[in-house]
Amino acid sequence: MLLCGYYGEHNLGDDALLQVLLRQLPAGVDPLVTAADQQAVQAAFQVATVDRRSLSQVLRALAGCRALVLGGGSLLQDSTSFRSLVYYGALITAARLRGLPVLLWGQGLGPLRRRRSRLLARALLAMATAISWRDPASAALARSWGIDGRLGADPVWALPPRPWVGAGGPIVLCWRPVAALEPDRWRPWLEGVATLARQADRPVLWLPFHGEQDRGLPERLEAAGLLPPDLLERSRALPAADLEGAMATFAGAGLVLAMRLHGLILAAQSGSPCAALSYDPKVAAAAEGIGCPCHDLALAPPPSLAEEWRAVLDQPPSQERLAALRKGAAAHRLTLEPLRPPG
Repeated sequence: MLLCGYYGEHNLGDDALLQVLLRQLPAGVDPLVTAADQQAVQAAFQVATVDRRSLSQVLRALAGCRALVLGGGSLLQDSTSFRSLVYYGALITAARLRGLPVLLWGQGLGPLRRRRSRLLARALLAMATAISWRDPASAALARSWGIDGRLGADPVWALPPRPWVGAGGPIVLCWRPVAALEPDRWRPWLEGVATLARQADRPVLWLPFHGEQDRGLPERLEAAGLLPPDLLERSRALPAADLEGAMATFAGAGLVLAMRLHGLILAAQSGSPCAALSYDPKVAAAAEGIGCPCHDLALAPPPSLAEEWRAVLDQPPSQERLAALRKGAAAHRLTLEPLRPPG
């Protein structure tokens, strides 16, 4: 069974998706996972892998499999590049030519900025055996093309929740480089964190959710003269963590301020108070589901930013909302039923 996704890229969100997908596979299924850092994925999940960056190797591996699963995230999109969409299109087409089932599990759809991308994506979705969507916007776009699929919450909500123990704990920043904030638009957001940390007398922990992109962000901001001195004094950069380590950090936080989609979801799964800074509509949609504050990074922050964050400090999200999201994530398991061995 070939499980294809953005795995082995040192992104905890993709690790979380793979962990859920492996848990939801029917018994008796033998997974082969596409991965960039194959050793890291093998060590973390004890699975066989193939180099996801070599289309030829992945196609050869597909020839020995009995199904193709596109697992989690938004794989059918062209914001990375049109070549990315062509890559997944080649896999889907090759699988169908071999008569293999193609399952799209926990998918988002888009962005699709080019007309040719929308035409290609529509044709590829028509080849799928079964689909589950992680958000209403993706499901609605597919439905407008005549493509049906199950709708569920993001699959990461299916991970076991943790009890929150962070009353009085640090402020945790799950931040990433964002083009919209270059070069000086970081400043008001950083000043908001500095004000909150000073007023609440809390340390600030920087958690690199993507081990390559996010590591060293506070140092880069300091070097650019953007980090307020009092925030610098309170700040500590954490090393890149695994899923367990990240959730433990979130569970001990008084507040998590997250730009990363799955950083936000894992913070809420850890019971932590949280607020979102949205660079992408998917982050805003997740914040709406959780019921936590969210600010669009394309806009200037309000003057009351620190006060808004202070209002949710040490105030965990609604357990009823979180329970509903966890229940919604169970829908994706049904998409994998065609993989169940007969008998």
